[in-house]
Amino acid sequence: MIERYSRPAMAGLWSDEHRLRCLMRVEVELLQAIAPEKGIPTSELKALGRLLEKSLLEASRRRESSSGHEVIGLLSAVAGELKASAPKVDRYLHYGLTSSDVLDTGLALQLRDAADLLVASWEEVARRLKALARKHERTWMVGRTHGVHAEPITFGIKAAGWHAEALRCLRRLRQARETIAYGKISGAVGAFTQLAPEVEARVLDALGLRPEPVSTQVVPRDRHAEYFHALVLSACAIERVALEIRHLQKTEILEVEEPFTEGQKGSSAMPHKRNPILCENLCGLARLIRSHAAAVLENCALWHERDISHSSNERVILPDAHVALDFMLHRLAQVLDGLQVYPERMKANLERSQGLVFSQTVLLRLIDAGLGRLEAYELVQRAAMKTWKGGGPLRKTLGADSAVSKRLSAKELDACFSLEPYAASAREILKRGGCL
Repeated sequence: MIERYSRPAMAGLWSDEHRLRCLMRVEVELLQAIAPEKGIPTSELKALGRLLEKSLLEASRRRESSSGHEVIGLLSAVAGELKASAPKVDRYLHYGLTSSDVLDTGLALQLRDAADLLVASWEEVARRLKALARKHERTWMVGRTHGVHAEPITFGIKAAGWHAEALRCLRRLRQARETIAYGKISGAVGAFTQLAPEVEARVLDALGLRPEPVSTQVVPRDRHAEYFHALVLSACAIERVALEIRHLQKTEILEVEEPFTEGQKGSSAMPHKRNPILCENLCGLARLIRSHAAAVLENCALWHERDISHSSNERVILPDAHVALDFMLHRLAQVLDGLQVYPERMKANLERSQGLVFSQTVLLRLIDAGLGRLEAYELVQRAAMKTWKGGGPLRKTLGADSAVSKRLSAKELDACFSLEPYAASAREILKRGGCL
């Protein structure tokens, strides 16, 4: 991921340096597990620990350039430093392992730790969404379907929907973290031909991982696909919020507006412009993350006990998706912190339709008063179309229709155009969305 969309903590987890450290953590824990049996002195393990305090990246890359093998390059860089000072560590490094034991287990460490960062960021976003919903529980606005005015809602209801989805994203990510926190120390085809399952258990327990029940040479990639699905749905949830803000920021609507800071410029050509660039950016990055989902699914089917067709794309899509999503969550939190909400504009837009948004309430009251549904629908629609074409408020048109006045008194008709009956439902929706 380019630096523009990278934040230090997440980018650090996916750096080449940190990746090698995760691989070496696996190697170190194996040596610890077999040390009593193989007679590896504590002093030699300490010597290895001191070596790993330094960067092995450049040395590893040099060795890889000649060996053509990443793990052998890393092992050669370590062994080259320890052959004299720690001969038994040099002898038993990578003992009984295959590369994927180290690579997949190290990747599990990265994925687990990255998930923790994403969960923490989602918790921050959810906290802001809850506060937004509570603040605007009774901030009335028009609900839109197909982009057309439908019925009244509150901005709090809209934010409660975002909050409820954020809670689902958190639940999925936490579950995905458990799904991916599996490693393997089961050898070349996963059959424990060189190391016993008890050794695997000791190594993985020390790393805070669980043993893959039945591995091949790799941890099966359905785990990674399930995990990645949680990332994709998180990106979709962020885009849902960002896209709605973009719509509501249109000049003709202007009910909310993303932050526009002092000195910020919206256009190189038009000085008046205040464009929703932060939210547009979020929508674009969501497309990027979704585009990786196909490759993750393709990785599930590998030849026999493994091939490496998954490896090359995972080196790109896993870091990029995590870094991008981490950036998106941070940016969404910034947008919510500075979001401008315009209740008066919301009310003005609600009233622009001159009561059309209450048409269903009138329809149902007429049905309650004894009219058949089709007859009541035709009656209300006829009046609504007059209002739609500029014929005045719906309340006035209906009040002048004898077919309506025969069924509903003026007081009953007035009650159909009140916002108050919606208030109780708004409170219940906020409760159901986890905001109250």
